[in-house]
Amino acid sequence: MTQQEDSGETALQSKSARKREMTSLQELGERLVSLSESELAQLPITSESLLEAIQQATQIRSHSALRRQRQYIGKLMRTVDAKPIEQALNALHQAKVDDRKRFKQLESLREEVVNRGDQGIELEMRQFPTAERQRLRQFARDIKRESNSGRPPAASRRLFRYLRELADAHS
Repeated sequence: MTQQEDSGETALQSKSARKREMTSLQELGERLVSLSESELAQLPITSESLLEAIQQATQIRSHSALRRQRQYIGKLMRTVDAKPIEQALNALHQAKVDDRKRFKQLESLREEVVNRGDQGIELEMRQFPTAERQRLRQFARDIKRESNSGRPPAASRRLFRYLRELADAHS
């Protein structure tokens, strides 16, 4: 029996493949460093040393020291199961993308009410049947009044909050 047969699958993996895997783990570690404390707490990281290394990396300002710390994080990533961490990180990223998309949709709906008046309000009523038509009209009037007088767009913000409440209730 040869040594290659004893070591199993790891010996079958080429040096280039191992290097690609290590590089991908280091890149995953770099993505972890860019997260906030609350986002990091949502991830299934069980290794205390990995968590400490990530938290230390956020404090480092020197470019070369940060590069070394990222390499160290990559080394620590090899000792943990990275799949659940990567899946949770991707889910977190998707949630952010969905939030941005929802925000833009609500902004677009707000602009429809402001720019198109009653037609925009009808669009809102079709999208959110529970919306109060009179309240939407009042928001539109307040927004026009504020823009004509040069005041800050408080009514526009209130309309956006109202639309967000409707969207939350609708979903």
